[in-house]
Amino acid sequence: MSDWIEEGTQAPNFTLVTDQGNKVQLSDYLGRPIVLYFYPKDDTPGCTKEACAFRDCIQQFATHQAAVLGVSADDVASHAKFRDKYGLNFSLLADVDHAVAEKYGAWREKNMYGKKSMGIQRSTFLIDSLGKVAKVWKRVKTDGHDQQVIQALQDLAKV
Repeated sequence: MSDWIEEGTQAPNFTLVTDQGNKVQLSDYLGRPIVLYFYPKDDTPGCTKEACAFRDCIQQFATHQAAVLGVSADDVASHAKFRDKYGLNFSLLADVDHAVAEKYGAWREKNMYGKKSMGIQRSTFLIDSLGKVAKVWKRVKTDGHDQQVIQALQDLAKV
């Protein structure tokens, strides 16, 4: 279990496969803000609510030229099914060995009804156009989170 990446640090680069089977690197998005969010599992209630909220706000993200990237340990086939079922309009990245989640500190011990296990902690990293982490949300609650991210993007644009 790694420490959380903190605001002001350079975002760790990575290469992952998208829901469409293409390899992408974080550095491919340099020059524009990135909303990198980690979520536990495709097609579960909280993860679906969060993904659909980001989907519904995609125009507001586009206003800031921001890319939205969702990351979980699910595989490409699971991501494609999730994307198609809910009409998701941004890339989902397959971090099946959870190496990227570990780099960002999102791979954590979780405690569900007294049972401890390792998994992705719902979290979001707003990365500026130069690749620095501008804002971190740890242990995200889905209600209203999309609006918190949009507000942070607006604040980032003022800097």
